[in-house]
Amino acid sequence: MEERKEDDGGGDMFIVGRSSNHNLQRKVQSYSQPLGRDATPVGAASKHIVNRKHSLDELINPFYADPSAIDLVSAVSLDGSNAGRSHSYPHYQGFPLSSSHHKQSNSEEDIRFQHSHLPPPLPPIYRSIGGSLGSAVPYQFDRRCGSSGSSLSESDGTLTLERAMSEFGGAPGTLPEFMGNGGGTGIFRVPFRAAVHPGRPPVLELRPRPLRETQAGSFLRTMVCTGTQLWAGQETGLRFWNLSDVYEVWNGRLAKRGDEASAPFYESCRTSPVICLVADAASGFVWSGHKDGRIRSWIIPKQGSESFSGEGGEEDKIIPENSIAAGSCDPESLFREGLSWQAHRTPVLSMIITSYGDIWTGSEGGVLKAWPWESIEKSLFLTIEERHMAALLVERSYVDLRSQVTVNGVCSLPAVDIKYLLSDNSRSKVWSAGSLTFALWDSRKRELLKVFNIDGQVENRVDVAQSQEIHVEDEMKVKLTKKEKSGSMSFFQRSRNALIGAADAVRRVAQKGTFGEDRKTEALMIAMDGMIWTGCSNGSLLQWDGNGNRLHEIQHHSSAVKSMCAFGTRLWVGYINGTVQIMDLEGNLLGGWLAHSGPVIKMFVGASHLFTLASHGGIRGWSLTSPGPIDDILRTELSSKELAYTKVEKIKILVGTWNVGQERASHDSLISWLASVAKEVGLVVVGLQEVEMGAGFLAMAAAKETVGLEGSANGQWWLDAIGRTLDEGASFERVGSRQLAGLLIGAWARKNLRPNVGDVDAAAVACGFGRAIGNKGAVGLRMRVFDRVFCFVNSHFAAHLEAVSKRNADFDHVYRTLSFTRPSVGPNSGSAGATSVQVHRGGNSTASISDEKPELSDADMIVFMGDFNYRLFGLSYDEARDMVSQRCFDWLRDKDQLRAEMKAGKVFQGMREGQIKFPPTYKFERHQPGLSAYDSSEKKRIPAWCDRILYRDNRSISVAECSLECPVVSSISLYEACMDVTDSDHKPVRCIFSSEIAHVDKTARRQKFGEILASHKKIKTLFKEYSIIPETVVSTSSIILQNQNTSVLRITNKSDKRKAGFEIVCRGQSTIRDEGSQYKLCTKGSFGFPSWLQVQPATGIINAGQTVEVTIHYEDFCTQEEFVDGIPQNWWCEDTRDKEVLLLVKVTGSYSTERRFHHVLVRRCNQSKTSFNDSQGSSRRFEENHQQKPDAKTLNNSSDQSVNLCHMRYL
Repeated sequence: MEERKEDDGGGDMFIVGRSSNHNLQRKVQSYSQPLGRDATPVGAASKHIVNRKHSLDELINPFYADPSAIDLVSAVSLDGSNAGRSHSYPHYQGFPLSSSHHKQSNSEEDIRFQHSHLPPPLPPIYRSIGGSLGSAVPYQFDRRCGSSGSSLSESDGTLTLERAMSEFGGAPGTLPEFMGNGGGTGIFRVPFRAAVHPGRPPVLELRPRPLRETQAGSFLRTMVCTGTQLWAGQETGLRFWNLSDVYEVWNGRLAKRGDEASAPFYESCRTSPVICLVADAASGFVWSGHKDGRIRSWIIPKQGSESFSGEGGEEDKIIPENSIAAGSCDPESLFREGLSWQAHRTPVLSMIITSYGDIWTGSEGGVLKAWPWESIEKSLFLTIEERHMAALLVERSYVDLRSQVTVNGVCSLPAVDIKYLLSDNSRSKVWSAGSLTFALWDSRKRELLKVFNIDGQVENRVDVAQSQEIHVEDEMKVKLTKKEKSGSMSFFQRSRNALIGAADAVRRVAQKGTFGEDRKTEALMIAMDGMIWTGCSNGSLLQWDGNGNRLHEIQHHSSAVKSMCAFGTRLWVGYINGTVQIMDLEGNLLGGWLAHSGPVIKMFVGASHLFTLASHGGIRGWSLTSPGPIDDILRTELSSKELAYTKVEKIKILVGTWNVGQERASHDSLISWLASVAKEVGLVVVGLQEVEMGAGFLAMAAAKETVGLEGSANGQWWLDAIGRTLDEGASFERVGSRQLAGLLIGAWARKNLRPNVGDVDAAAVACGFGRAIGNKGAVGLRMRVFDRVFCFVNSHFAAHLEAVSKRNADFDHVYRTLSFTRPSVGPNSGSAGATSVQVHRGGNSTASISDEKPELSDADMIVFMGDFNYRLFGLSYDEARDMVSQRCFDWLRDKDQLRAEMKAGKVFQGMREGQIKFPPTYKFERHQPGLSAYDSSEKKRIPAWCDRILYRDNRSISVAECSLECPVVSSISLYEACMDVTDSDHKPVRCIFSSEIAHVDKTARRQKFGEILASHKKIKTLFKEYSIIPETVVSTSSIILQNQNTSVLRITNKSDKRKAGFEIVCRGQSTIRDEGSQYKLCTKGSFGFPSWLQVQPATGIINAGQTVEVTIHYEDFCTQEEFVDGIPQNWWCEDTRDKEVLLLVKVTGSYSTERRFHHVLVRRCNQSKTSFNDSQGSSRRFEENHQQKPDAKTLNNSSDQSVNLCHMRYL
């Protein structure tokens, strides 16, 4: 494998621009190639060689090369290698590697050659430099240049490669480019890109990341899986995906903007924002909790005659068509809304269904309510006309759990928001959690068992009822309001308000019990073995037993935990930086990868996949077998089909920079600078410096930044003026802007390109006066263009000739600390002015920055523009004026500070600049045309190229194809200054980039993904092995219990290799009747147990060859209720007649959601003596009656019918 050798010396590195017309098999070849300036012609003793005549072939054909010249070039070798071949084909170069420091591990060849099935890169078309080489001017490489980088000058009569390229140019329509050293290592390394990411498993893109601008009101916030569907809650309702259709396309259905590449889904009517979701397979509903405090139920649509759960339940009920349980909706919609009611006055923050079928909900201020299933079930069977009565019936039936533990206005629960609820079905308990405290409840008796903090210490403190505090606060607000009406607030009044606010903040912190904000609880889950896990904001993971005792703390990542999920013998943890990690049940790390480019806010297991939801709305599915051998096969197969899902787009980007010197330009000047060259441009980015200056303005701007404000009148004028020049509204649309004191950047996208430009973020970094004032610094915009990241940075660095190191430091500070942390424009601000949002102040601090990767490092293309203030050195004012008048720009470029620093690798490492063919742009007398207008004051500032535009794309080597491995390849077609503009002492500069962008067709790749899963024999065989469910047996299928009786059910894992997971639920309950009567099961929510029955443990793991004992206990139970069916009660008990329940023992493996069932009939009898034969007769009656149903499933060891994406046939 060839490895590129970096030129650490000071030789110029030029890239000959490639033709924009070359395109082969949907990939575009870049022919830019850096050549050391020390590559000088041999025997060139005088300059007459340069001025020789050229043949007609040379002038007509830009790729003409004289055969004799090729022979001469081939005859010259370097260390025994063929120099001519090395010069033409970089992957055949014979340069020896002096050290590993020069290795380019992320080069295009390295990526491509890692996969033997991929074709090697095509050899680039070589263009001879300087026309025909027939006049005995062969090139040889002079290796005498050391690290100092001094290049040969023209004074010795030699023709340098720079002069040859300057005179004869690059490929048609492009300019030669100069590239700085030091760009191949550290934070300046080109980001890694590949068709299939080698560092993570191949992923099912259920919903590719949408552009933020398309998601106004539709951001996804939570999700849940029903077995065959994935439901997601959004800001305006719900949506669901049929998991059997994830590899399909929309097939004529109209997709929402931003969801064109998503798998087909269905959307509900508009509702209040959804905060939490719970799937209930027993009742056939998905329950949603909303921001307006309401709870809504949605009927789970069935596919054909199959049950979603595979356990039965909702299909056994005969639901009247006109009942609430049947739902109501638009006839054309699959969404049918059932029962809904007002649960809280504040948002429903969390919701669960307990092991006894009740719905528990948590809200702000520590409010916790339980909603008995009996009332909900009765309400469901009322008619649609009685909807109001049904809602009232449920609303009056709740149990206020906080009030139950409040005595004389004193509550043992902290008044904190209940953000998390967890049902421990294994022990019939419920966990409620705030940020720093937990409460443990008995879900059967609805009693508080324990209150403890994040350190595991029991909390004995009490909180005064919130009503008293609210009354005091309201009284203070009323008094304050009366005073405000009398006139403007005095200084003392404002101080009093500030003190009250500070006191309130202290009180809120005190309520949390600790100042340890870095250890707030962010996620809560229960593992299959019954252990409870919590994730914290500092990245730590805490393990608890079922009684609330903290066992131990582990940490595998420094980022904050945002979500957790458990299935079988594995645990998944999602972090704020997008990473997902896998652990075993003991907390040992098994693997991890970067799953998303944003926080992973929700995870859920369904259809043998782990689905992850990111904060930006993207949903991805990961096989439960990952990481494993299937990933390697999928990665290879997908990479081999890269061309089938690769798209290449071509756009032109106009970038302009201008130090306006606090002036406002004329309309003609803006037309000359921008509009005259914007006809075929798709994206325009403009950077301005010194929009407004002055000590007073800078101080005010700094103060506004601290409170999240920005912008000025001058800045708004410039944005509007440029918009008018570009015909904003008709041709272009503004996509973002940012102002920091005198620095301003704005971006406009052409209308036809706008749908592919989004996620526009802005950032600012101050470099002036202690890194706090914006007279110097940078503002930037980051955006996604065809799913690739583009960053544009407008900078203004330190002035004066001698401040070279200060300018270098300014660039380094900007590059390392520029942080894009918030949107630059609001959803309706397409025509808005400069954004008014807070700058990320942490970007101005150097603490801990060196340990983090700069955000600019991960961009596919970076463009720096601005007044960099690098000057010309080693010459006088008169010499510079004389050289400019003679247009001796080659000689002046040798005196350019920026080029010298880039050659030394001290600034703009690895970045490129087009060849400068325009006069220095600084400093001019205002409103005086021509080159005679250079500074004529007493200072006589030496003319300099202060205003520059530089860039870096995805090329880690100079010759690279535009492909998914190198997705952004750019060249410069125009780089010039507008010398006719005289409004400022600087001349405006503009640059046009011709960019090719390779991106993935997400729909096509998802279809290829499905085809591979369905057709690859090896993958199907491996999935079949992973889906094996261990064979298990139960000790009995029938149990008789009397009051206070306990029976033991034994479950044995007969496998000698695999662990088995089990879960016991209640299929339903019925009253024992006479022989031959019809058997009817009554199923509670989420297959909950009747209150007289206790099953422990109800879930667990069975090791290979071992047996687990489950105790089944019968005890009459009474509970005090505030309301039952809307009627006040003192005591209420369940029906005490003889009952039968059917228990389902669900058995699963570790890598598949497929399940098998065992059925156990439990009979509760109050008689002193009951024959076992009666029980058997009752069991037989149940089986006979149940099997009479046309869609009933086999009761003995049946398999679940839920969707498995790994086994599903691709259609």
